[in-house]
Amino acid sequence: MRRLLPALLALACGAAAGQALDARFACSSERNEDGEKVVYTDVATMRLKGDRIEAFSWESALHRSTHGFDCSIDDSDGLSAEVSEDGARATWRVALRDARAARDARGYTFDRRMNCTIRLVREGDSLQVKPTCPALCGSRPNFTELSVDLKTGKCRHEE
Repeated sequence: MRRLLPALLALACGAAAGQALDARFACSSERNEDGEKVVYTDVATMRLKGDRIEAFSWESALHRSTHGFDCSIDDSDGLSAEVSEDGARATWRVALRDARAARDARGYTFDRRMNCTIRLVREGDSLQVKPTCPALCGSRPNFTELSVDLKTGKCRHEE
């Protein structure tokens, strides 16, 4: 049993390390949409250990020449996290515990779908950020989907 305990501890520590995410990024990109220049910008800090959220903030904006829309979410919005791991791939599902309360706290007075889920998929040094979170986006439909190289911090906004 004495020999087995260090091996079990090593396996547990390895699994916990595989389910940790420490990501910080800031990026922007330009696109031409229907003849108009559109700028996407995202700034985030996402630090999770298993299903525990240590820090989480994300601001996602879309700017046109005549107007802009932004979305933001952070720890104060009442977040929960679930995690799963499949080999070298870890997936988190970050969600609002009470989307209506979070939306009301931000002063949004018009209705929007009350769902909010942000799926984070880390595979090696790559992080995919897949949001379905209209609840915290004011008048914008959703956050921007993107991929981040965790080593370089380089982002790619999905089309």
